Amino acid sequence: MSDTSHRTAVRLRGPRARRSRIRRLSRRDLLVLGLLLGIPVLLDLALVWGPALASVGLSFTSWDGIGAIHGVGGRNYADATGNYPPFWPAVRHNLIWLGFLALVASPLGLFFAVLLDRSLRFSRFYRSAVYLPVVLSLAVIGFIAQLVFSRDQGALNGLLGRTGDPVDWIGDPGINLWAVLLLAGWRHTGYVMILYLAGLKSADPSLKEAAAIDGASEAQAFFRVVLPTLRPVNVIVGVITVIEALRAFDIVYAVNHGRNGLELLSVLVTDNIIGEASRIGFGSAIAVLLLGVSLVFIIGYLAHELSEGRSGSASGSGNGRGTGRPARRRRGAGGDRP
Repeated sequence: MSDTSHRTAVRLRGPRARRSRIRRLSRRDLLVLGLLLGIPVLLDLALVWGPALASVGLSFTSWDGIGAIHGVGGRNYADATGNYPPFWPAVRHNLIWLGFLALVASPLGLFFAVLLDRSLRFSRFYRSAVYLPVVLSLAVIGFIAQLVFSRDQGALNGLLGRTGDPVDWIGDPGINLWAVLLLAGWRHTGYVMILYLAGLKSADPSLKEAAAIDGASEAQAFFRVVLPTLRPVNVIVGVITVIEALRAFDIVYAVNHGRNGLELLSVLVTDNIIGEASRIGFGSAIAVLLLGVSLVFIIGYLAHELSEGRSGSASGSGNGRGTGRPARRRRGAGGDRP
């Protein structure tokens, strides 16, 4: 049999072989696959998409959780954006939160990752110390904030010698947001450091060597050679930073229930749905607005990943991968090579 006919036979046998392998699955195997796939899908629908779709529907009603459900159209959205005083301060605080994490905490995590990538002494200790806040929940960090920034018995006023004239770090609405952001950034920095450190460990070391041979300084080699290879990590860090800024809730609720200068959109949702007001329809409208902003960045990230996958598969098929044909040799400076 010639080589061409052999490849044709293999190409024809491929789908049949795959179908035969699928047919060999027993009923027990199909039951196990159904359970392994079905249970997570049902839990996802029940705990994530179900409440999300219910919130979208309830956002067009005036339901208080007890009486009948009456539709009000888009009035809840109009009231939230036009007649609800805490809404726009909460939006401004969320934007400040996002700016601080993106411009301060994330670059600081990248800086620590670059330092630890150079194999310093005690690098494992430093890595554990910086990453330690990540394993703590934001609620625990909120209690730590009370211990540090408390007006009368806080550690910070004691260190600054302000026991006689203490600074109200938590009660003053002009500075309490920045005090909380320091601890939120403390936690975010460790997470970003681990992501960038993994990216730096997987980078090709020959790129740095080539840049050094070309006369580039260490800073030029990093910003012009190494950092562009971290583009996938940059996208992940950007999406995580946005999500962290939008879903921030625990730390401010543990400090002062998200009031007096610490209003966030997530806190407004909680106050209206499970608070004394019991305005479930109105709180759902704020939650849908928050969900819509989050989906913009999540969909952008998924579109980026899908486009990267399509471009990778196209480049793989263009140079002969996956087609059963060897890739053609490119013509070099010295002509064709065998």
